[in-house]
Amino acid sequence: MRKMKYSQMEKFLKRAPFEVIGAPRAEHFMGVQSKVILGNYNWLSYEDVFVRAFNFGNGLQMLGQKPKTNIAIFCETRAEWMIAAQACFMYNFQLVTLYATLGGPAIVHGLNETEVTNIITSKELLQTKLKDIVSLVPRLRHIITVDGKPPAWSEFPKGVIVHTMAAVQALGAKASRENKPLSKPGPLDIAVIMYTSGSTGLPKGVMISHSNIIAGITGMAERIPGLGEEDVYIGYLPLAHVLELSAELVCLSHGCRIGYSSPQTLADQSSKIKKGSKGDTTMLKPTLMAAVPEIMDRIYKNVMNKVNEMSSFQRNLFILAYNYKMEQISKGRGTPLCDRFIFRKVRGLLGGNIRLLLCGGAPLSATTQRFMNICFCCPVGQGYGLTESCGAGTITEVWDYNTGRVGAPLVCCEIKLKNWEEGGYFNTDKPHPRGEILIGGQNVTIGYYKNEAKTKADFFEDESGQRWLCTGDIGEFDPDGCLKIIDRKKDLVKLQAGEYVSLGKVEAALKNLSLIDNICAYANSYHSYVIGFIVPNQKELTELARKKGLHGTWEELCNSCEMENEVLKVLSEAAISASLEKFEVPVKIRLSPEPWTPETGLVTDAFKLKRKELKTHYQADIERMYGRK
Repeated sequence: MRKMKYSQMEKFLKRAPFEVIGAPRAEHFMGVQSKVILGNYNWLSYEDVFVRAFNFGNGLQMLGQKPKTNIAIFCETRAEWMIAAQACFMYNFQLVTLYATLGGPAIVHGLNETEVTNIITSKELLQTKLKDIVSLVPRLRHIITVDGKPPAWSEFPKGVIVHTMAAVQALGAKASRENKPLSKPGPLDIAVIMYTSGSTGLPKGVMISHSNIIAGITGMAERIPGLGEEDVYIGYLPLAHVLELSAELVCLSHGCRIGYSSPQTLADQSSKIKKGSKGDTTMLKPTLMAAVPEIMDRIYKNVMNKVNEMSSFQRNLFILAYNYKMEQISKGRGTPLCDRFIFRKVRGLLGGNIRLLLCGGAPLSATTQRFMNICFCCPVGQGYGLTESCGAGTITEVWDYNTGRVGAPLVCCEIKLKNWEEGGYFNTDKPHPRGEILIGGQNVTIGYYKNEAKTKADFFEDESGQRWLCTGDIGEFDPDGCLKIIDRKKDLVKLQAGEYVSLGKVEAALKNLSLIDNICAYANSYHSYVIGFIVPNQKELTELARKKGLHGTWEELCNSCEMENEVLKVLSEAAISASLEKFEVPVKIRLSPEPWTPETGLVTDAFKLKRKELKTHYQADIERMYGRK
């Protein structure tokens, strides 16, 4: 393993010649429905970032922040987030990260559990979320806003002071140059307490040490060939998620540039970009990008909908080129003419310069992965890791165009499979060993903050002192040592008749239908069949209704029993094509007119389903579909 000391990131930030961070572009115009025209990126050098981070850390120190104590960041992904994080790393403050989309009770839980006195946030989040819960966080003393001071409120509790980030940096700059960090971090010191998205209840705080981070980013960087100063990374996923934080730290450690964006301004067609103006990928032209499957699935469906609207000649030409390139990829060959004349416009959706897409956070379907390979003319690296493994576990090699795999273990860790008898998975299975995935290595984190019982349940040390994480995911190894994720212990449900159903498998098989934007399968041991909650695609469902002679508003269509039956017919046909067993196919469904977003609390920031919340939300429908008892 290539070694990097925990202080090396700080040294790297002092390298002056390189541009490192592109702040979000200035808004030039605000139109109806919050559409914006954005300007050019404004760049900071590595030296600029180092000075700003150093001064901010010093300013926090002047406000009373002590080494090895907690400080929270509750903020959208932006340059100031990373600058604040680097300041905390330098000064050995323990950074508590919280998703910007968490609900009030989860935010209060995280802030009170970690006993923070200082929090870094934005004006918008202070006004929309923190304002209402500040009184429930009694230890809070200082709120630092990264983008200017908000209006004063008389209802702020006495003793809570609001500062701007610029003011804290100025305070740090004025302090004596001799006022250096009181305590430089050690390898085993806590760098981050990262609160999970809470897909199974209240979020848990995962304690990540400085050595965990260095091990994780070293392992990830080794799988990205040619990583260096010519690369441009676009940051738009939540920095409170281990995938985005790890990806950006990998880029920083190799001198890449990072330009910041958001899902609403990412592409020319994004929801906040005024028609005719340019999205962030068009302006930035990134070479590297991370994405969660939900975003790639959306790109796939949008492009295929455009293809279906083409003339017969154009559509047939696209399909011919697509199938031809798929065949050539399987033989290890390139298709420069197809790339230039057929797929150039699709590739331009992400700026035209992407050389590697990294996907993580959830399994990516084979159909979407192959589509991204072909149409964006670049490798799609699937990765597997958890917050508890600092995001590191496996990443596919760039030359591996096989689908459905997440690659071989990274150099920072080992992976082994543990028998799971209840599910029928054994590491002696032929031809492929199967079992629960255990990750061991220096990237495996310390455990859960103030939750010793859960830490003991999920982590252990072997006889040699190596730390291991029990992931709860079920995997199998191919003969070449690459891993496939085939199941999850929590997603496996035993039906009344004794059959086991993998809910994740059912969802993966049906989610790529153009008719479906999102799906959650549900079953329990008291009943003999599977049911489903579905967010239908509005355009596709409306067209299906027109063909079947059904009329009504969007809500009326979604609440229509006739419409549910028509969608069930489509699902049944797709289930046969996907080789699902008869007992795995949903027998009854509920169509939801409202999309599931992190703001609704029904999915995480990485768009993973929150099954517990979905069950509660649709409890009345569950009783209807199963019949009240």
